[in-house]
Amino acid sequence: MNNSPEPLPRIARFERLGYGLFVHWGLYSQLEHGEWIQSHRKILPEEYRKMIGTFTAADFNATYLAKLARVSGFRYACLGTRHHEGFSLYDTRGLSDFDSLHSPAGRDFVWEFVQACRKEGIVPFLYHTLLDWQWNSAECSEESFDAYLDYLHASVEILCKHYGELGGFWFDGKWSRQADWKEDRLYAIIRRHQPEAIIINNTGLDARGITGHPELDSVTFEQGLPTAPDRSGWPKYLAGEMCETINSHWGFGKLDFNYKSIGEIIRHLCACRKTGSNYLLNIGPTASGGIPCYEDALLRKVGEWVAIHGDVLYLGRPVDVLCQGQDFVLYHSGIYYYFAHDLHRKGDTHVVVGSSQNGPRAIDHFPQTIAEVVWMDDGESGRFSQSADNTLLTLDCSGFDYGNDLVVRVAELRPSP
Repeated sequence: MNNSPEPLPRIARFERLGYGLFVHWGLYSQLEHGEWIQSHRKILPEEYRKMIGTFTAADFNATYLAKLARVSGFRYACLGTRHHEGFSLYDTRGLSDFDSLHSPAGRDFVWEFVQACRKEGIVPFLYHTLLDWQWNSAECSEESFDAYLDYLHASVEILCKHYGELGGFWFDGKWSRQADWKEDRLYAIIRRHQPEAIIINNTGLDARGITGHPELDSVTFEQGLPTAPDRSGWPKYLAGEMCETINSHWGFGKLDFNYKSIGEIIRHLCACRKTGSNYLLNIGPTASGGIPCYEDALLRKVGEWVAIHGDVLYLGRPVDVLCQGQDFVLYHSGIYYYFAHDLHRKGDTHVVVGSSQNGPRAIDHFPQTIAEVVWMDDGESGRFSQSADNTLLTLDCSGFDYGNDLVVRVAELRPSP
């Protein structure tokens, strides 16, 4: 008996977005050593604040960013509006002078971002820190912490009231202090102004997939592949989302050469969708706000792979069948989709290395009779067989023709009428 709850409409919509772009950018980008540089170098807040005088953002182009997100296959994007350094990329409307309106840039980047996203059909989400080094929020007195929460919640209310309808809010830093964060009040502010917004509060590296406050809409998997949850008995259906850096840092690192490959990103996107989770992939613009060339190119190339497979990556839902290795099946609009991993190229042995994993692959507990198999990348018909009771389906995964390598190849399994 399945006693799992049904997702609320906003959570179901969030799951259908599937693939999101995360953007970490702020004053820390000027130091070119990642987003935690103030803490790691123990820069005093009063010294750090001086960097506002060199924040010009000459190369930040929200229109370009939103167009890049669209052509790369993203359905939503999440901008860091304020990170742990305490600097805001929006007009704090008198709450603080430590924001982008008081910098040489003189711009409200959140406004630019949300407007550009809407024009490109990208759903805008906003990241906002809970931890704030300007306030010493992790270690300050209880009295100061209460004052800080007033400031924090007022800041979030500005974002709720002045930037139109938002896809959601993404919070981070609650793990920094064991305290009453007055989450009831914070989330009530959001629900009052943005009733359909998704609310996420990152549980960090050590608590992936852990549930929290009843108002939250998704669990998080930071820098780790998601697991499929058993939602039986849960009071509320929660989505899942994996957030991950494109290299080793959330913010720009000039000497960070440890970038993920196109193949890694494709495999991680598939691993997320296998469990029904979203994949939120981060980039870190430069000090001036430009997108590093490798990150730009990588996103576009992954987008070419995404485009081959249409809506199944967003709308397909996991099917409870047994597959070999990392393979899995999604279902959408009457068709099953088989995701085949670790295939090899076919060709002359002088140029092709390793093809032992090509060949028949079994899918057990299959629910329907299949009439036809078609590979999505080239329209080629696939060979298959099915047991008399239909529950064991065997698919011939013959590998890639020389000149092709999809990393993960997807076949449509079309049921009999």
